[in-house]
Amino acid sequence: MPKAGIIYNDAKSAACQAADELKGKLELCGWEVYLATGVGGILGYSRPDSPVCHTPIDRLNPPGFDADMQFAIVLGGDGTVLSAFRQVAPYGIPLLTVNTGHMGFLTEAYLNHLPQVVEQMVSGSYEIEERTMLMVQVLREDVVLWEALCLNEMVIHREPLTSMCHFEVQIGRHAPVDIAADGVIVSTPTGSTAYSLSAGGPVITPGVPVLQLVPICPHSLASRALVFANTEPVLVFPATPNRLVMVVDGNGGCYVLPEDHIKIQKSPHPAKFIRLQPPEFFHILREKLGWGLPHIAKPTSVELP
Repeated sequence: MPKAGIIYNDAKSAACQAADELKGKLELCGWEVYLATGVGGILGYSRPDSPVCHTPIDRLNPPGFDADMQFAIVLGGDGTVLSAFRQVAPYGIPLLTVNTGHMGFLTEAYLNHLPQVVEQMVSGSYEIEERTMLMVQVLREDVVLWEALCLNEMVIHREPLTSMCHFEVQIGRHAPVDIAADGVIVSTPTGSTAYSLSAGGPVITPGVPVLQLVPICPHSLASRALVFANTEPVLVFPATPNRLVMVVDGNGGCYVLPEDHIKIQKSPHPAKFIRLQPPEFFHILREKLGWGLPHIAKPTSVELP
């Protein structure tokens, strides 16, 4: 019997109802179906008195979700999608993302499309698009204090009410550089339309094998976004006596002390998006962010008497 999964946002009644309906439809088609909520992929935050507060990357999968599962369907918004990929990416499970949220930049379909969705999924009429994920680790000497997979970005920044910070960043074998800023972002192409876009970084189409480094409110005109090959690991050392905060995918993170450092590298586990039709990234940019819309003509000036 083929196996499928459903991951849903249990804080939204529409997603809960859709999950039950979808489970019933798939079971009628002869599928074994497992349910899970997106809560399992939420990372949480460390505290100053408890800096080691994380679940290892390979232990986030829900019961029943394994390499034998052909696909899973996510019912929620972008936050649920990010959480779901942390749960299933190590097992190579492709996800179909159905929007029950607001913007839904990462989602493929809407709730009113579920009848067609079930038909296409059962018949295998879809494509799989792979997106780069990052593996982020906080280390003290050689001990891993915290780790996570992320699809969008890693951010390290100063705490509120503290001054600007210095970060020593080394990309691959290249000489380290010093960045004076409120923080730095290391982003995937998928994350280029998220926090890094707000911080002035470029939009990168998903298939380009690169990462980008974006300073947040830098203190120098020379500090600008940098795009580099995703084969290069990144090390970030806090060159400041103050405690810093690291966040991944806007979801969870930990404190980074002066004796710690962060290692960011391309994960061996890509995010596998199910596409019901060939992906068209520029259409999504136009629809969700208004990119490339035609200019609106200004009204003709009228001379007052």
